[in-house]
Amino acid sequence: METIRHSLAHILAAAVQELYPGTKFGIGPAIENGFYYDFEFSEIKIVNPKSKILNPKQIQNSKFQIPKLEDLPRIEKKMKELIKNNIKFKKKIVSKKEAEKIFKNQPYKLELIKELPGKKATIYQSGNFIDLCRGPHVESTLQLHSGQAKEIIDSFKLTKIAGAYWKGDENNPMLTRIYGLGFLTKEELNEYISRQKEAEKRDHRVLGQKLELFMFNEEIGAGLPLWMPKGVILRKVIENYLYQELTEQGYQWIISPHIGKLDLWKSSGHWELYREDMYSPIDIEGEKYELKPMNCPFHVKIYQTKIHSYKELPLKYAEFGTVYRYERSGVLHGLTRVRGFTQDDAHIFCAPEQVSQELTKLLEYGLKNLKAFGFKNFNIYLATRPEKYAGAEKGWQKATSSLKYVLEKSKLKYQLDPGGGVFYGPKIDVKVKDSLGREWQCITIQFDFNLPERFDINYIDQKGRKQRVIMIHRALIGSFERFIGVLLEHYGGALPLWLSPEQIWLVPVGSRHKKYAKEIGKRLCANSLRVKVKDENETVSKKIREGETQKIPYLLVVGDKEEKNKSVRVRTKGGDIGEVKLDKFIKDVLSKLNSRN
Repeated sequence: METIRHSLAHILAAAVQELYPGTKFGIGPAIENGFYYDFEFSEIKIVNPKSKILNPKQIQNSKFQIPKLEDLPRIEKKMKELIKNNIKFKKKIVSKKEAEKIFKNQPYKLELIKELPGKKATIYQSGNFIDLCRGPHVESTLQLHSGQAKEIIDSFKLTKIAGAYWKGDENNPMLTRIYGLGFLTKEELNEYISRQKEAEKRDHRVLGQKLELFMFNEEIGAGLPLWMPKGVILRKVIENYLYQELTEQGYQWIISPHIGKLDLWKSSGHWELYREDMYSPIDIEGEKYELKPMNCPFHVKIYQTKIHSYKELPLKYAEFGTVYRYERSGVLHGLTRVRGFTQDDAHIFCAPEQVSQELTKLLEYGLKNLKAFGFKNFNIYLATRPEKYAGAEKGWQKATSSLKYVLEKSKLKYQLDPGGGVFYGPKIDVKVKDSLGREWQCITIQFDFNLPERFDINYIDQKGRKQRVIMIHRALIGSFERFIGVLLEHYGGALPLWLSPEQIWLVPVGSRHKKYAKEIGKRLCANSLRVKVKDENETVSKKIREGETQKIPYLLVVGDKEEKNKSVRVRTKGGDIGEVKLDKFIKDVLSKLNSRN
């Protein structure tokens, strides 16, 4: 499939070459579910700007614009024409000097040629289009899908246009990136498009505004969410759940400041190895301070306030700590990619012989915790040493082996994520699958032998000797921001009862029923239920429609009959349940609440 998608990227470039003469070409790889190609479009002159197909003969006097979304069908049509022509993909290995001659008018290709190791370059020619590429590709366009020409032209689709810096560097020119989808069959393509449409309906950015949970404001700045009253309730419900659970497991709670002296981040290695994701230092009375990108150095400093015995270990510090990371504007995305966020962060200081047991317990509890939030499917990854790292290779190997041992002992299937570790150690990542089958990072368990070395943190063993402590970083849900975004999309905004900021709306039929509605409301509130009495002068049907829009789990309508019978008429997202005695309703709701459904 990757070969097919890569070949489609070349056909896209070939189509653009015919339709938009003078275009400069970047790169065009296969990606998950499809492909893309980066272009620099030239300002050329054409006879008719509305022409369906542009070619060199039409070049004359009118200004030409970069293609827009509405131009994609025309480019797609040209791709299908090329595919029908049974174009061959011809591979050739040439000298770098010969490659430079071939691509003399393509500055981005020339830059790539200079970076190639050795003296040779691999090129592929498909029709009139030549590309610098290692391949592989299909032999001809008729092999793009099982040799069936009809399926070939039906199982891919161009989807969007976006800006992309050359090589992902904001200091380089901005190119135009055209994205496409590519699948084996038309059915697979349609199924994916259908899932994407469903994902758009579940977009947490839309739901956040609609349900009045959070918002963004340009005057405040990109990537900095504002939490509204109902959103704060949702956060507090999650925080309270975690606080209770972790306290029972022996965690001690701490709070650290939002900034710290730059020297602290130099000592920890962040300034050396993580600087790209940190903000510029702040000058305060002649000293440099830094917005914290992580909480760990503060936790280390608390650990260092006294000498610790082996009897105290493992020592567990937890914090709902807000951190700040320099995310580029191009990657910001609602709550799932922000510049300021709060982690359910914790650090476990333990003796070497305790590591395996603690890692096993963390994994076991972490997976149980995800199920409590409704996530039952997940993938586990073992992330190894990145390019930039602290410490010796031997220590990395030992740490990675420890994580691998725990995964295999727990009989958990996992995949390797080469180079995906953090600079201070390898890690285990658990990515949940939501209701649309998409993966989201949640649990992360990181083995750290570097910070204990850098900060010289120890404990006293059974024989009174000073020993180096081992440090485990862990987060169970990641950041509250991302996790809430994922929850909203997973449930389509219809959160389970225990998580819903507003669990019950009471809707009186008329003004004379408001008193009864308020009496019920007080009783429900006394049972720790989150209730709102909808006593505005609006119709019952309008209030019910609004409640359904706001994804309220229970809408209770009360009128003469309900007041007389000490009952309520219950409506849920599943429909109208009918009249239920108030005592029974309370009992049923509390039972459901206790089971976190």
